Amino acid sequence: MGKGGVILKSIWQQSIAEFVGTFALIFIGAGSVIVAGGTGIGILGIAVAHGLVLAIMITNLGHISGGHFNPAVTVGVWVAGKIESLRAIVYLVVQLAGAATGAAMLRAVFRETVWRGTSLGATLVNHQVMTNGKAVLLEAVLTFFLVFTVFATAIDDRGAFKSIAGFGIGLVLTFDILLGGVLTGASMNPARSFGPALLAGKWTDFWVYVAGPLTGGIIAAAVYWLSFLRDRKIAGPRDEVPIGGGPEEDLPAAPGAEVETEA
Repeated sequence: MGKGGVILKSIWQQSIAEFVGTFALIFIGAGSVIVAGGTGIGILGIAVAHGLVLAIMITNLGHISGGHFNPAVTVGVWVAGKIESLRAIVYLVVQLAGAATGAAMLRAVFRETVWRGTSLGATLVNHQVMTNGKAVLLEAVLTFFLVFTVFATAIDDRGAFKSIAGFGIGLVLTFDILLGGVLTGASMNPARSFGPALLAGKWTDFWVYVAGPLTGGIIAAAVYWLSFLRDRKIAGPRDEVPIGGGPEEDLPAAPGAEVETEA
């Protein structure tokens, strides 16, 4: 039991949560790309599948690990000082492992003649309309919206983490894919691109999905932190910590503030 009644989850519990959440995102998200052509669900179905799986996984596991499931989110949170370096490294490793496992499961479920056409749902730049430079810019902007929403709903203690954060973040993923899905695949997540690329052996333009999302995530974290959190006095530790530890959890209550604690 931690200060202010905060239950500190061990890093292994958080690792399991990050692995399962990332696994689900790749299995359902990339899986929806594989079946899109055969079922006719199109970009709308792909966007909804990604948004729903992310929303549900954050709702299920956000109280344990923060529900990152995305290296761009973890790096952004680390830049803002809301997660320790060691924990961030562990998150990155298990996210990539979860992504690879999700892609491996898709490869086991579908016949090669089915998954080969989409390279296991890999994210690829549409070079008919996008250069790699423009693709990096688009991925950065889309990821900015995603990470900015993570900060607004899940990291800012005034946000809506307990009630709607998961669905708010999931909806951002949905509308981002509606715009960028046919242009870059709208990855916004190096792990989302890594899993299918690894198991399908399709590394074309993979660097785009590292550079773009990490840049957008870092900028979003910096903008939100500097604009809304840097000078804010924290009244006291929150009851639930959506990110695995950070500076504000150890701050004393502000003078005159009432902080609920467990007996």
